[in-house]
Amino acid sequence: MPPELSILKRQQAIKNKEIYISCIVPVYNEQANVGAFFPQLGKFLGAMAQRFEIIVVDDGSRDSTVQQIMQLPKELNIKLLGFSRNFGKETALTAGLEHCSGDVAILMDADFQHPIETLPAFLASWGEGYEMVYGVRKNRDNESRIKRNLANLFYWLMAKITKIEMPNNAGDFRLLDRKVVDAINSFKERTRFMKGLYAWVGFKKTAVPFEVQERVAGKSSWGLVKLTELAITGITTFSDVPLRVWGFVGFIVSLISLIYAIYFLGATLISGTDLPGFPSIIVAVMFLGGVQLLSIGILGEYIARIFTEVKQRPKYIVETKHGFDK
Repeated sequence: MPPELSILKRQQAIKNKEIYISCIVPVYNEQANVGAFFPQLGKFLGAMAQRFEIIVVDDGSRDSTVQQIMQLPKELNIKLLGFSRNFGKETALTAGLEHCSGDVAILMDADFQHPIETLPAFLASWGEGYEMVYGVRKNRDNESRIKRNLANLFYWLMAKITKIEMPNNAGDFRLLDRKVVDAINSFKERTRFMKGLYAWVGFKKTAVPFEVQERVAGKSSWGLVKLTELAITGITTFSDVPLRVWGFVGFIVSLISLIYAIYFLGATLISGTDLPGFPSIIVAVMFLGGVQLLSIGILGEYIARIFTEVKQRPKYIVETKHGFDK
């Protein structure tokens, strides 16, 4: 099919509201938000398309999130996947993509930080021929300076050590064409870094800037520890540079040790030797020990990823499934 014809068909489908939209929303302890968020989301989706589905993936909430979702009006066409425990947001997004049926899939959070008003712009960009439309936050002013600097460091590091082009300040808020969804669903890996997968699959993509809104209620579960774990997952799943770097470091340390040994032997033959210095021995032992422990730790991270993959456990376990039988 010629690209021009495909674009015309997309634009005609948008105009006639014939596009089938799947909206995937992972939730975790969002009882304070779901009652207001989903009716507003359904109103926007109903104005954009005659057919839509809202796939809510509950990631093991410990509050009344699921109960409140079950009480929402049937007109919202909500389909619920409830995990048996907390498996993480990356896994929740994976489950939503594996269960969606739409021509396009929209990924967003239920805390109002992803503005619902941006969705028509997403769909309009898809109508221009893009297979992936991702939201890019205009600024990070609502975050602490430490978090902003660490985020910038992470994106800079990923750009340097990986072969994927991952745009700065782009998260999970995005629209995916059906072919992109099918491509991501074909991956068998269990340790997932979704932002990297979005970039790895390629396809024609564009950015839509948006202002991050304040949470209406509740508290984010993404603290510094979880973000650090996610960053480590992203680095280890998309780059083997850390392994190569420590091989290089080992070579340099060995070379320096060899040069020092030659120097020490020559100095001893020429002028004899004094009593060996205790501080220099301690420094050398601690330095080499630190290098070895750090390199073993990095190697252990990769072995842990391999261990997770070879066990072949399911990525998630669904305890509650509602609305998919229609």
